[in-house]
Amino acid sequence: MKKLLDVALGLVTGIGGFLEIGSIATSAQAGAEFRYQLIWAVAIGTIGLIVLVEMSGRLAAVSGYSLADAMRDRFGFNYFIIPLLVLLPVGLLTVAAEIGGVSLSLQMATGIGFQWWALPVGFAAWLLLWKGTFNKIENGTAILGLVSVVFAIVAVRLHPQWTHVGAALLPTRPATDKLHYWFLAVAIIGASISPFLYFFYSSGAVEDKWDHSYLGMNRIVATLGNGFGGGLAAAVLIVAALVFAPRGIRVNHYEEAALMLTPVLGHRGFMLFVATLGITCFGAVTQFALAGAYMLAEGLGWEWSEDEEPKKNARFCLTYTILLVLSSLLMVIGIDPLALTNFTVVLAAASLPISVIPLIVLMNDRTLLREHRNGWLSNTVLVLIAVLSVVILLAAIPLQILGSG
Repeated sequence: MKKLLDVALGLVTGIGGFLEIGSIATSAQAGAEFRYQLIWAVAIGTIGLIVLVEMSGRLAAVSGYSLADAMRDRFGFNYFIIPLLVLLPVGLLTVAAEIGGVSLSLQMATGIGFQWWALPVGFAAWLLLWKGTFNKIENGTAILGLVSVVFAIVAVRLHPQWTHVGAALLPTRPATDKLHYWFLAVAIIGASISPFLYFFYSSGAVEDKWDHSYLGMNRIVATLGNGFGGGLAAAVLIVAALVFAPRGIRVNHYEEAALMLTPVLGHRGFMLFVATLGITCFGAVTQFALAGAYMLAEGLGWEWSEDEEPKKNARFCLTYTILLVLSSLLMVIGIDPLALTNFTVVLAAASLPISVIPLIVLMNDRTLLREHRNGWLSNTVLVLIAVLSVVILLAAIPLQILGSG
């Protein structure tokens, strides 16, 4: 019975937790500017995340190591310092963008500028991490995040031509604005396959004391939860394509994106968008702050656990405290959240090789995984993701400069 409950909560976490400021922003911009043409990028990002989440969960269940622990143990601290130094700044900017998303939702609800909300939002997230447990934080915010299903409902009610949507699963060259098209493709993939998502997942599996008996649950949660979550990101793109593209509206501010549900739901659509943005981004704030703390604590060999009292893991708790303070201050000074989001998701995509390539070695390590190591099919998919990650790394900086708009 407990396993069934764990599966149900895991699916909810995948569905309600997939959509956050990065996926909302990039999908809305893609649909508004290129209609269905970038559905393929959402699909690739979703498949990539499913594969990486399943493998990081399997690694944790069989070996008892989180992904960060396994990387440090297998390759040594001298290697692990590289992903640590790269990913922590990306994590800081990501948390700042998510705090910006919550703050903007409060601005749209109250009329008070988002800068004034940044510190209270950061404090609320810190208080939840300080007082809460891992499961309450992960499942509570994800359950509330199910409000994002409204995008799927509106997408269906707008009656898209599903044959056109399906045809867009194959990449095509845009007629105009090619650099911006490829910039958005990279941004969508970066929003979908942020390294912090699978690092967080593996640490959570260790936190929950997974063992071999959780392997089946891990496959179900990774596949269905993230698959449905990716479907919601595609729904955002479809709604934007049907509402904004015919009117020539480009999403340059979140206030514009907030209107995408109103043609079907009226003012309720606006309020549901505000609720979705606020809830999903707040959940992402706690998850990404925890992911950064997990990574640093595991890399440096500190004691860590969200389920223990803070005084027993003082350095771990200090890490997420500092992340939240610095991230909140970035929003206080008035950085545009949408611009920061677009910048950060591309950085996340560019950082993929430093975690994906070592995962090829880890998932074939007989000592760690024994009979549960990768087969030829899993290795083929993982190598393809690794190749894609290198291509994205090479393209990210030029696209950031030339194609970000």
